[in-house]
Amino acid sequence: MTLKVNLGERSYDIVIKRGALGNVEALLGLDRKVLIVTDTGVPAEYPAAVASKAKRAFTYVLEQGEASKNFDNLQGILSLMIDGGFGRGDCVCAVGGGVCGDIAGFASAIYMRGEDFYNIPTTVLSQVDSSVGGKTAVDFRGIKNSVGAFKQPKKVVIDPDTLKTLPKRQINNGLCEALKMAATSDAELFRLFEETDVYENIDLITEKSLAVKIKVVEQDEKETGLRRVLNFGHTLGHGIESVCSPALYHGECVALGMLAMCSDEVRARLEAIYDKLGIPKKADFDKEAVMYAIKRDKKKTQNGVHAVTVNEPGTFEMTDMSFDTLYERLGAL
Repeated sequence: MTLKVNLGERSYDIVIKRGALGNVEALLGLDRKVLIVTDTGVPAEYPAAVASKAKRAFTYVLEQGEASKNFDNLQGILSLMIDGGFGRGDCVCAVGGGVCGDIAGFASAIYMRGEDFYNIPTTVLSQVDSSVGGKTAVDFRGIKNSVGAFKQPKKVVIDPDTLKTLPKRQINNGLCEALKMAATSDAELFRLFEETDVYENIDLITEKSLAVKIKVVEQDEKETGLRRVLNFGHTLGHGIESVCSPALYHGECVALGMLAMCSDEVRARLEAIYDKLGIPKKADFDKEAVMYAIKRDKKKTQNGVHAVTVNEPGTFEMTDMSFDTLYERLGAL
């Protein structure tokens, strides 16, 4: 299956195909220098499959986890490109989850003012969400994604077979992002979570989640309006993640953030889904530290944040919410 992201001269395809890694040279332009960014949690055969098809391959391996999305590793990636003699005709390829995609994409955006970037997501979270849309970044001074750029990939290749090595908690971590899109934009997808075996329907969940993401990105590439809907759960979730990572994963923090930003009815239905999947409904954290991070989030306004709330699955409301109101909602978790 091939999905198209229509953004004019920045348009690209998302190829979803089992076994795609085994034929990656037919999908990507690898007849040049290729810098592969991966991490220690990714099976070595995945980046090796890309490297074996490149004219000349270089590989930068991150330690698994959000803490690797920092300036030291960004500098390491850029240094490897300088030392390898990369020019503007060469490319960067992420093979891994959202951390790999974020930092590799950012490096490709700023090296010589722009290199081609390919994304091969190997986690549920990156396949259903973060690999598409062009958001790239590193974390700085404890604030998630505070330094970054919009950089659309040339192509995204999703091989669902790469999910077979993931532990169940990592699968659930990614499903939280799919559930986010279901809650705001697709009531049928929400019912899939409620009424079916989610794990047996991951391919369908991925397709439906990407359909939501593509539709939003095509209408608002740079997040000036509609695209803020994709931040449902993230306003509080990023703050919680800044305090609770690595004990809690990104999707788990977003899941907590969603509970605080919906009606009582939706919260009860979300909690039932969390129970079904084994996603945490509560966490211990310092509310003041979470608010410190939120007040430095890129979504903040002068007196609060741009927030997204859900009163009924498949619908959403956008509002400017004060920091005091956010603090009250945080206290309800």
